[in-house]
Amino acid sequence: MIALDLMNSTEFQEYLYSAINSYAKSNVQSGNWNEQESISKATEQYALLLPDGEKTTDNKLFTIRSDGQEVGMIWLAVKPNNKGFIYDIKIREDYRGQGFGKQAMEDIEKVGREIGIKSIGLHVFAHNQIARGLYEKLGYKETNIVMAKEL
Repeated sequence: MIALDLMNSTEFQEYLYSAINSYAKSNVQSGNWNEQESISKATEQYALLLPDGEKTTDNKLFTIRSDGQEVGMIWLAVKPNNKGFIYDIKIREDYRGQGFGKQAMEDIEKVGREIGIKSIGLHVFAHNQIARGLYEKLGYKETNIVMAKEL
């Protein structure tokens, strides 16, 4: 069993630092950004999405706990027309492969239903095969595919 606890400000600051670095790295790996600009672009994106940090309206950032231990985080944003969007889910490396990601996704769907969300979307980088497999098993379908070719 896991618990989804709203992040406190300390947890949010720790999350933000690692999230910016991870998002920058994923965008470089995907060919979207060059390495020199990646941190500033990622920082800018997070500032736009979460101007009031963990207290930003219509955003719920949760710490995922198992037996009181922090095992990860998940971020659900409430969008217009009863839609939700999972901006991020991370399971700490030493807790991966134990079902915490799947359980967190199922629990965030319950949270969504409780607040009136009728559908949830998410973005996954093409190179993240493990996450893609999890989302497909949970019933998520591809709605858009962006392709690129290096010249």
